[in-house]
Formats: sequence, C-alpha cells, structure tokens
Amino acid sequence: MSENQSFTPVLLGSDMNVYGMARSFHELTGQVVDVYAKVQLAPTRFSKIVNVHLIPDFDSDPTFIEHMNKIAEKYQDRAGKVILIACGDGYAELVSKHKPELEKTFVCPYVDYDLLKRLNSKESFYQVCDEYDLPYPKTKIITKAMYEADAQISTPFAFPVALKPTNSVEWLLIHFEGRKKAFTIHSQVELNTIIAKIYDNGYTSDLILQDFVPGDDSHMRVLNAYVDQNHKVKMMCLGHPLLEDPTPAAIGNYVAIIPEFNQDVYDRMQKFLEDIKFTGFANFDMKYDERDQSFKLFEINIRQGRSSFFVTLNGYNLAQWPVKDYITGELADAPTVYGNQDTSKHQLWLGVPKSVFKTYAKDNEYKQQALELLKEGRFGTTVFYNKDMSLKRWVLMKYMFHNYVGRYKQFFAENKGDA
Repeated sequence: MSENQSFTPVLLGSDMNVYGMARSFHELTGQVVDVYAKVQLAPTRFSKIVNVHLIPDFDSDPTFIEHMNKIAEKYQDRAGKVILIACGDGYAELVSKHKPELEKTFVCPYVDYDLLKRLNSKESFYQVCDEYDLPYPKTKIITKAMYEADAQISTPFAFPVALKPTNSVEWLLIHFEGRKKAFTIHSQVELNTIIAKIYDNGYTSDLILQDFVPGDDSHMRVLNAYVDQNHKVKMMCLGHPLLEDPTPAAIGNYVAIIPEFNQDVYDRMQKFLEDIKFTGFANFDMKYDERDQSFKLFEINIRQGRSSFFVTLNGYNLAQWPVKDYITGELADAPTVYGNQDTSKHQLWLGVPKSVFKTYAKDNEYKQQALELLKEGRFGTTVFYNKDMSLKRWVLMKYMFHNYVGRYKQFFAENKGDA
C-alpha cells in the first residue's frame, strides 16, 4: 500500500465484537489496533493485537466527545487516514451523533444521526419496514404511560408472546432480578409482572409486544452487509444460526453459525439499504416463519455484531470493506459480493465449545451440515487466533468457553427448551 493509501484503524469497545474487528484488521495488515473503551472485557484481555485504552464513563456524553477530541489530536499528524469503527450500539450512536465533528479527523462509515435514531428504535424501525413492505412479527406497543395509568395491558396474540425493549441503549442501564435481553411470556400474570419490573426499575422507553414466531434457534438468520459512501451495497453475507446463548442477559446472541446463500433475501435487503441511503455496516436479525414461508425482521444494528467474525471466517474480511471504500477507492466500481455461493469454502463459526453445540443444537439437516464441517476441520472461532495466543490468553479463553457448559445446564431448558 502506498503512503497515500496508508491508514490507521481505531476501534471503540472491548468485547467479542471489537476483538473480531481487530483480528480482521490484523489478518489484513498485521498491525496492532488501538482500542478505546469504558471497561476491559475478557475477549481483548492478554491480547497482542490490540492496545486497549480505558476511559471511565467513555460510553456517554460529555465524556465521550471530550475524550474523542483529545484522541483526535493524537492522530492528527498520523500518515494516511484514520478509520473509526464503533463496536456496540452505544458507541455507534455516539459516533453518528458527533459525526460532523469527528469527520475532521476520522473516517466515520456511519449513517447520519436522524436516520440512526429511526433505525435504532425497534418501534420506528417497524414503521420503516411498513414503508418498504418488509415483513416483521405482528406487534403491539406498550408505553410507560399505559403502565402508570393502571391500564389493562392485554395481548392480541396467543401465548407465548415476545416482549423486548425498543431502546437497546437505555436497556443496558436497567438492572433487576430476572432481567433478560428479551422475554418469552407464557401468561397474562407473567406479562403483568415483567412489565411492572421493567418500569419500576427505571426504564422509560416503549416496549414491543410481539407475536412469537415459532421454531427453534435454527429458524434464525443473520445478514451482514457493507454499504459504501455512495450508498451502494458492496458486500452481503448471510448466516444461518443453529444455536443461541440461553443466558438471560444474552438471549439472542448467536453461538453457532453456518454460512448460507439466499439471493432473494440479498436482493430484498439490498434494495432496502440503497433506498434509505444507508452507509457502513448493517446487521439484520430475522426468523423464518413456517406459517407463511417468510423471513420476519426483528431489528437492524448499525454496526457489525458480536458474531460477525463468521463473515471474515468465510472469506469476506470485515476490515477490507471500509479500507477499499475510503482508503484505496477500489469499491466505487466494484460489483456487489453476494456471499457463500461456493459451499466448498463454507466454514462453521462457533462461540461455544464443540461439545455444547453437539449437545444442544436442534437435530436437523443443518446441524448435520455443521457436524460435517467440524469433521472436516472447517470451523473457527473469533477469539482463538493462532497469531495471538499466549499461555495466559489461552487459559482465559478456554475458561470463558468452558463457562458455557454450566450456563446451558442452568438456563437452556427454561429459556430455549420450549421453542
């Protein structure tokens, strides 16, 4: 790469998502990546490929923008451009909010703040889905005012139903016994109890009550896309999750994904992203509904996800897209890459030990495909990286993975066994 094509990546966060992006950049360039975060989390601990800088209260204003201005000064004399990648909803929102100021120093591949707010809230995202004729589960909105007025909050859908916060950023600040990332509700009494706990413990935004799309974890799909600065989709990679985390605070986090190709899904979501003039990484969660043979959208994340390293693992390195877009300019005339057409190159991504996957994933044709990939050695993880594996790190990562054995024994039957 010539001097005028040199660049420096800067990542925000310290979780699995961050390590996946740091590893992607390391595989691309071999360089150590600067990471800024509020706290140190296990995936980036004892790593040689990240340089973690901890800043108290970095995930909120005014601390965030005050320190980002200081960080910008550090990179002002750096040769080439500096690419800023937010790995988390809160950081992505803050980068988008301050994008005009940050763009003086950083390349910020993110949508403008007004569009981010429309897409980040599940409530307004479903309104956008209505505008663009995208299917999503039947939904009822519950407000804090309804709860405070002692209104009878009933469900128009048969139990079980899904209940989740519209504001994922605010939800991170709410804590109470029994808190989950999303709830599956089985009775009116349980619905009343959970709503009361949520609002009595400080949550203020709306809740989403949804028709529960039947089916086990293998009915889920996750789509990752990169949209260039001219609002053209340049990469789409569809994943087929086979198992999710059953831990209450992490329900919905994928822990096993095989690649999948579906041109119909690619075409529909490409049109949507280009119509709304999206920019940067997009991450969609959806579930196949056998009742009407459609994929129902749950949400869009304005970033790559914690399991998105499966994209890099399958040959579409996540880091290369903003580099080719903003640094080398190669993307401008490049055709769209629709991932996973060649099954001979498929790799299984795992976020849990193989034994957990084998025990808890639903027995079906997709699990058999995954087991075949395991047998052939065609699998990988985000955190076990042979170029970043000191003894301390290996022990910590093995411990982190082993913890899932107990989590599944404790929570799987309660939170996943009724799917």
